Amino acid sequence: MSWWDDTLHRATIEVLLAGALAGLIGVQVVLRRLSFFTMALTHATFPGVVAASIIGLDILLGGAVTGGIIALGVAALSRRRGQNAAGATGVLLSAGFALGAGLVATQSGFTRDLSSFLVGSILTVGTEDLVITAAVLVLVAAVLLFCARPLTYTGFDRAGARAAGYSTGVWDVVLLLTIEVVVVTVVPAVGTILALALIVAPAAAARPWSSRLSVMSGLAVALGAASGLGGLYLSTRWNIAAGASITLTATALLALSLLLSRYAGVRRPRPAATTVPA
Repeated sequence: MSWWDDTLHRATIEVLLAGALAGLIGVQVVLRRLSFFTMALTHATFPGVVAASIIGLDILLGGAVTGGIIALGVAALSRRRGQNAAGATGVLLSAGFALGAGLVATQSGFTRDLSSFLVGSILTVGTEDLVITAAVLVLVAAVLLFCARPLTYTGFDRAGARAAGYSTGVWDVVLLLTIEVVVVTVVPAVGTILALALIVAPAAAARPWSSRLSVMSGLAVALGAASGLGGLYLSTRWNIAAGASITLTATALLALSLLLSRYAGVRRPRPAATTVPA
């Protein structure tokens, strides 16, 4: 495919935006140990996608609705006495995926859409997709910037946050819904199956180099964008699936970062924040 092709131009912009977006929220995911929750979101959107296909709605809208329900469900169940975030996430993940499988068994005619949703289809993005991704990037950056104090406080010192008057439950929901929006937005680039790696790998690669949240975020954004751009190049150069090549590039950058930080004698960062919800 020629660089002068408009399709490739749009794909390039999309992977840069999606990579930066994934890296930005990935810092919160890594520090708060929310990788399992994020993985659950990528899979639990499945029934919403199937339902949207059945009734003729946009599949990303369907995924967003069910993802939001899962996020709220995890937050609610985790706050019940005797429950924890991992258990609640596992239950809702299984239930959501089972519901989607049940719907698939009773319907047909939307295999192509589901395939694109599961593994990504970066070369089919349009101008509308670019606008949506850019808008979500600005929105997420604004949330993380203007809500940095309560999010950091509730993440690292929940008892102190409660004493200071912050509602940990409210800020947990804000963060979980923000992650859900990002997951749904990056799906066109890498699909639901591979979205977790694009979100977690850049942030995990940035973590060994600094304990400062601002520095980690900047590095994660750069590494996320680099993963997207490098993966797209490999995809067009060797004709392999874009979602897979982007994920492999992000994983390779993570491995390289860990290797370089070890031999450069970089000190280990401070312990991660408290898992959300507590």
